[in-house]
Amino acid sequence: MLQLNSFENRVLLVQLESGGAVVVKFYRPGRWSDEQILEEHAFSAELHAAEVPVAAPLTDAAGRTLLHFAGTDHQAGEAALASPAALPWRFAVFERRPGRGPELEQPGVLRRIGHFLGRLHAVGAQRVFDERLTLDLGWGRAAREAVIQGGHLEDSALERWQQVVAQVLAGCEAVQAAVGPTPTLRLHGDCHLGNILWTEDGPHFVDLDDSVNGPAVQDLWMLLAGDAATARAQRDEMLDGYETFRELDPRELHLIEVMRSLRMLHYSAWLSRRWHDPAFPAAFPWFGTAAYWSEQVTRLQDQLPLLEDALRGAQGLPRWE
Repeated sequence: MLQLNSFENRVLLVQLESGGAVVVKFYRPGRWSDEQILEEHAFSAELHAAEVPVAAPLTDAAGRTLLHFAGTDHQAGEAALASPAALPWRFAVFERRPGRGPELEQPGVLRRIGHFLGRLHAVGAQRVFDERLTLDLGWGRAAREAVIQGGHLEDSALERWQQVVAQVLAGCEAVQAAVGPTPTLRLHGDCHLGNILWTEDGPHFVDLDDSVNGPAVQDLWMLLAGDAATARAQRDEMLDGYETFRELDPRELHLIEVMRSLRMLHYSAWLSRRWHDPAFPAAFPWFGTAAYWSEQVTRLQDQLPLLEDALRGAQGLPRWE
């Protein structure tokens, strides 16, 4: 067994005696309910049936994808063992799908990623999750409260941070109001280059652990990088592939800076919420320092003119340029 990188769950590459390997994911208690995990698994199964390349969970002899065990608590007793859903630890087994990071500078790569996401969203748009979360402006407000309650900000920095967060959230609300309602669908939710693997057959995801409901642009904007001209060229190439399978509502392009702002706030809140895990102070020693919060304030301030530009664009509803 080889432990793989994962901060939220414990994920192992398991070599099988019969040959080959599988990936086993042990879910962190308290993060998702059984119902939320099973919705993720069902989405994976739908994508797999539609031949969209994702690593779907395997089933046991009873057809289950989410399995339970008692861990080392031998006091669970026969009563608990007779009711598997009552056991504290949950895991799922996935087919192994290795790959490498995509090379965006190679011709056609972004267009093929667009194909992939368009196909995924075509399936995702068929319904929404009932149990999993929905990405909206509430994420920003919840992140603000989590950071404040976490106590990682000194009073001198807290006031500055709260002021700029209030301005950013007000900007996000203004842009969202100007854009108006946009389609909500099931998303990957955390679609950055580190979560896409590439093989000779093209791109794929290894899991959908961060799946949420939300606007399609959430799965697109994190793949754009570089200056404005470079990002625009990347966007156009990716959308050329994406819209082969699903049309993107052009109003969503004005939400990119809203999504970016929410992600920045959510990242600080994620670190604050998970700081009790010994892995986090070791991996993120700079979190909570004066330098970290100073950088966050600066980055959030930099979002304000970008949100203003997005608002002007949304009020006239041109395509993002």
